[in-house]
Amino acid sequence: MNAAPADQIRLLDVQTLDARLQQLAHKRRSLPEHAEIESLTKDLAQVRDLLVAAQTEESDCSREQTKAEQDVDQVRQRANRDQQRLDSGSVTSPKDLENLQREITSLAKRQGDLEDVVLEIMERRESAQERVAELTGRVSSVQSRIDDATSRRDAAFEEFDGETATLTKEREVVSASVPADLLKLYDKLREQQGGVGAARLYQRRCEGCRLELNITEVNEVKKAAPDAVLRCENCRRILVRTSESGL
Repeated sequence: MNAAPADQIRLLDVQTLDARLQQLAHKRRSLPEHAEIESLTKDLAQVRDLLVAAQTEESDCSREQTKAEQDVDQVRQRANRDQQRLDSGSVTSPKDLENLQREITSLAKRQGDLEDVVLEIMERRESAQERVAELTGRVSSVQSRIDDATSRRDAAFEEFDGETATLTKEREVVSASVPADLLKLYDKLREQQGGVGAARLYQRRCEGCRLELNITEVNEVKKAAPDAVLRCENCRRILVRTSESGL
């Protein structure tokens, strides 16, 4: 393949732009905010799970408390009725009076036991409520940190994307001046060679693979026509000659 020396030089300009675009894409993918957001998102999911568990416990305690208080109220009402019967004098039989007094005593003990249950449930509910408040605060804190990291990431994205758009347009302009067959070869090699399809020959060294040409290769390059498209014998990239090639 042949191409004017000036066209080959412009290919190096394309390569420089592609290298910069590749660097920008790598930086975009490697932003520390990505790992930060991922880690914080995992933390948030864990804290939310704990919050749901605490809310469930608080809700269960609320139902238990309501039921226990209803039980206390039922016993209290029954004890009040028995006390009213006792106080009214309507019960005259000694045996019935004894049974009624025994029941009042039993109900009082039952009421006391149930009130203790209510107090125990209230303590558990209060603890659950405190846990809910704490975890709600933690959820808010972690979410705030996620929002901050996301904002920083998006700001970096905007900067990278703006520069990428500018370089992409510049590449379109420069590459349009490179012969189509040469550009096609370059793009193919760039894909195969990790993003570098053309390299400058500098002081007899290929800047693609960083290896110095041996004497035989140097002589072949010297004999080649100026418009000949050369390839590095080591890495097979397009080898572009310049005034600094050391020939």
